[in-house]
Amino acid sequence: MSKSKAKGTAFERLIADHLAQYWPFADRAPLTGNKDRGDISGTPGIVWELKNAKTLRLSEWLDEAETERDNASAEVGVLVVKRRGYARPGDQYAVVSLADMIFLLREAGY
Repeated sequence: MSKSKAKGTAFERLIADHLAQYWPFADRAPLTGNKDRGDISGTPGIVWELKNAKTLRLSEWLDEAETERDNASAEVGVLVVKRRGYARPGDQYAVVSLADMIFLLREAGY
């Protein structure tokens, strides 16, 4: 396994374990090819796209999360990006489109 792949796999495991505190069935998703449905499974209605890279490509990655959301027929696509210098899973960046943020806030009663 390449160093880059190992880094991504470790980040996926870290985030999956963290999410399992809130969604008991959250786990790393199996690879599904061109109809990818995100990097984490077991969180109904939510697609998670995880990235651990030095160079940020938010627009490209958010597009990827939105495509995977469509593939999974999910309500929300979330991009989680490794935050340099922060090891705790809850300290990582979570990026959503404004449309998804409005949806989440409205669902929460705002």
